[in-house]
Amino acid sequence: MDRNKILNLISGTLVALVVLLVALLIFSKLPIPGNFKVLTVLSGSMEPAIHTGAVVIVNPASEYVVGDIITFGETGKTGIPVTHRIKEEKLAEGKTIYTTKGDANDSADARSVAKEEIQGKVLFSLPYLGYVLEFIKKPVGFTVIVVLPAVLIIIDETRKIIKELVKKPATEPVKKIS
Repeated sequence: MDRNKILNLISGTLVALVVLLVALLIFSKLPIPGNFKVLTVLSGSMEPAIHTGAVVIVNPASEYVVGDIITFGETGKTGIPVTHRIKEEKLAEGKTIYTTKGDANDSADARSVAKEEIQGKVLFSLPYLGYVLEFIKKPVGFTVIVVLPAVLIIIDETRKIIKELVKKPATEPVKKIS
């Protein structure tokens, strides 16, 4: 395979991946009731089912059952949500509460989770994309994501222009007819 074809394939894949991530992030931030969320897993407590640095797509559900992987807790600067598996479901004072546990953890979580605290059920995860997502959220990452593709496009177009200039035969100056 030609070197240029390989580079084009790699750069095209990277651009498509970034566009997909940006589209998911934008769509997940829209204030649509029942909308899914795109979150990054920051610990290895759910290994091997969900790897550290994975992106999880979470969607609210009407029901949660034992075995579901859920995300609960606050999302924001002060709160970090937790993604664990439901191990037990109980009724306490007329409310459903869940006991959760990370697959890699030896014991269940210390506190139970009320249904109201659950952000949603994990639909699927994309390994390692969370590292990219967290990098993009930082100013330097956002700059790289914008500047790098622009530089690649400029280099590619400059290369094409030079190639065309080298191919064209030199033209003779136009003679004046008097």
